[in-house]
Amino acid sequence: MRPLVMGILNVTPDSFSDGGQFDEHDAAVVQALRMVEEGADIIDIGGESTRPGATAVPVELELERTVPVIERLKSRSDVPLSIDSSKPQVMAAAVAAGAVLINDVNALQADGALATAAALDADVCLMHRQGTPRTMQAAPVYDDVVADVRAALLARVTACEEAGIERSRLLIDPGFGFGKTVGHNLQLLRGLGKFVATGLPVLVGLSRKSMLQAVTGRAVAQRLAGSVALAALAADRGARVVRVHDVAQTVDAMRVVQAMRDGSSDNL
Repeated sequence: MRPLVMGILNVTPDSFSDGGQFDEHDAAVVQALRMVEEGADIIDIGGESTRPGATAVPVELELERTVPVIERLKSRSDVPLSIDSSKPQVMAAAVAAGAVLINDVNALQADGALATAAALDADVCLMHRQGTPRTMQAAPVYDDVVADVRAALLARVTACEEAGIERSRLLIDPGFGFGKTVGHNLQLLRGLGKFVATGLPVLVGLSRKSMLQAVTGRAVAQRLAGSVALAALAADRGARVVRVHDVAQTVDAMRVVQAMRDGSSDNL
């Protein structure tokens, strides 16, 4: 099976790459269905920007942005839906509306998040983040970024299991760009196999990230080639899910990765 492609749907006015493009419900639904046609395996819907420097939004606003979109997509497509949120109230409402995955950049550390996720019939992706969106890129420091992030994620996995969330429901995400320098991000990508070795499915989000500006000098709108390259590298190192803005091109890249893994053209 090829690595899965998760299409990003930011229903926000201030996300770093596509903020304001899909913050109206109609536009969001159209974009999601376009990504489905392009081959997305999952659509990840977020109503609060977590870019560096972003500020929190009220629960009511996040619900207003995301739940109607989930409801409408659920009625029009069978592709699994994910809610990108750290708020227990949003998780619960999104799952009730049809989401089957909770994608939490805070790894269920908000008050009530563990208990809420344990009570819901949904899988959970635990992402590592050092600091908050306002502070995380100020001066991130690690003794050994791969070992430190892996240990922190496994500690959250243990917390989930103790709360009654079966390991089979969990994915992990090293959190590229969330409290990491460019050097940290590159080390995490090189060491991705150590996360894969945990036996948990690994999700990565590298699409259009600022590390590509440092590496290529490209502005956000010009990072397609770099994003696809990073997705392919992550998949080759064992990532199970790649979270991306550019679905069609990434689906092609994942097919190439899978063909290389198969080691034969007999089935082509």
